[in-house]
Amino acid sequence: MTLNRLFVFFTGAFIVAGIFPVPASAQTLDTFRVSYGGYNETATPMWVGSDKGIFRKYGIDASMVQVRSGALSVAALLAKEVDAVWPAQSTILSTVFGGAKLGCIASPINKIPRLLVVRKDITSIEDLRGKVVGVQSIGGGFWLQTMIIFDSLGIDPDKHGLKFRVIGDGPVIAQALTTGNIDVAAMTYSLSEAALKAGFRSMVDAADLKAPYQGPSVCALKEILSSRPDLFLRVTKGLAEATAFILDSGNKAEVVRTLMKHLRLNKPEEGEASYKVLRLMATLDLAPNPAAFKIVQRIVAKVNPKIAQVDIDQIIDASFVRSLESSGFLAELRGKTR
Repeated sequence: MTLNRLFVFFTGAFIVAGIFPVPASAQTLDTFRVSYGGYNETATPMWVGSDKGIFRKYGIDASMVQVRSGALSVAALLAKEVDAVWPAQSTILSTVFGGAKLGCIASPINKIPRLLVVRKDITSIEDLRGKVVGVQSIGGGFWLQTMIIFDSLGIDPDKHGLKFRVIGDGPVIAQALTTGNIDVAAMTYSLSEAALKAGFRSMVDAADLKAPYQGPSVCALKEILSSRPDLFLRVTKGLAEATAFILDSGNKAEVVRTLMKHLRLNKPEEGEASYKVLRLMATLDLAPNPAAFKIVQRIVAKVNPKIAQVDIDQIIDASFVRSLESSGFLAELRGKTR
């Protein structure tokens, strides 16, 4: 082949490549593994982003790795077995106090969709004195949401003599409530249904509480955040777009399928209930919320006073969300939801 023909060949190849870009599936994708300890709707934005190929649009092969607790998810991060965690703020505060340098960049959850379910003979806050409260662990996300509910109701667990009993995950706690092993539990709407039908009472719907709240966030080692800012900006874009997908009612059927798959739901009505919960708590206001962190810090400090020494400003990294706000990316997504 002559030099002229070679020039024409390669020039044509470059033009074709420019007109028909290589699809994300054919590109080398950045692996992004995220560990999480919860088993509820809060992980859905990450599930949707992975299942619907949204993260792949941004050159990311994202996957969620479930472990038994928030503490184990952070242990996986510190061992660099995963790239990020999806933890409750209480877990992050405890980890940072222990010496780890973590940054949290975005959270698409801003409500607690749970009912404070109590035995039918408990009709007032005063009746809660000395009662047994079921939780998954002390210091984890389930415990934290329970404590935030109590805090919003003006209930001091110590002064009321509340006894916290570690039971297990949501379904196990629901069973413990109905069999009388515990008296009180902050339960998801779907898990509350059987108890309410059996005569238990809902003392409050936590979604109606006005206190600042922020659910699990994308958090990573600060050294990784600073060394790979482009990756985490793309992660934040994918998370935002997945959340917008959830908030678009036209995608309901696909979101319900995702929920039923990952939560192992068998009945259509269970998927419908989970979808309502998800829509209630999902938000495109992704920036880390200092006020919500401070409430959590105050609550966790009651268990470990030294947590009050943690500098929240050293944890929060709103730069990625600010970038999406200033570029108009988030505004465009908000305009597409209906």
